[in-house]
Amino acid sequence: MPQDEPPVNPPRPPVVPRRDDSGAVVAERKTARTQPPQMYQVVLLNDDYTPMEFVVMVLQQFFRLDLETSTMIMLKIHHEGRGVCGVFTKDVAATKVELVQAEARRAGHPLQCIMEAA
Repeated sequence: MPQDEPPVNPPRPPVVPRRDDSGAVVAERKTARTQPPQMYQVVLLNDDYTPMEFVVMVLQQFFRLDLETSTMIMLKIHHEGRGVCGVFTKDVAATKVELVQAEARRAGHPLQCIMEAA
């Protein structure tokens, strides 16, 4: 008679709920660990044709920045070639990039707006 082979995965013992001293069942709860969403920064790039006033207007309109902050970011873009307008989740950042590029095209300016991982 051929010898029976043991099962590949032996059955596991049943899970028995833990009981405290009074005989009540104690259910253990594991907390779910969720990761915060990856953030992306929206960046405006400098060019030689887009007026500074238009860049300030874009910063105020689409990023809800005040005049002073918008002017500081515009000057940073002008002097350093790029400037971060804000940090958002992926969907929000992509939407802001599309809105800014559509407004720049509508106004006839070559302003470039990109997003990159923060």
